Amino acid sequence: MSFKASSVGLACFAFSVGTAYAHHNIERTYDLNKEVVLEGTIRQLLLRNPHSFLQIEVSDQGQSQIWSLEFPKGANSLAKEGIKPGILKIGDQVVVTMNPPRKPGSWSGSLVTVRRESDRFEWSHKKIKMR
Repeated sequence: MSFKASSVGLACFAFSVGTAYAHHNIERTYDLNKEVVLEGTIRQLLLRNPHSFLQIEVSDQGQSQIWSLEFPKGANSLAKEGIKPGILKIGDQVVVTMNPPRKPGSWSGSLVTVRRESDRFEWSHKKIKMR
């Protein structure tokens, strides 16, 4: 085996280990012992792997803030639970429960639940249901 081939292999291995470590390090990014409830309007839904994101606009005393909320699952897993393109639409009013970021001042979180009152749609990282 040449040095060049083994160097490329080592670099690929190091990258994949670093990527896997970062992917499974959600506890360092979010405080999983705390939950915060937000009410807002969906501005974007990004369904992708390994994690998907929901952006909502939250108004508080006349101020608006965009929150980027991470689903703890990717698009493939979410599709099996009913979260597919079109189920959550831009403009939908939702109430979310999320684990807040560990970094103060970061407008992000890890989604625990998403609820849309207009049709009683509800998703949690364990199940999805329509009432």
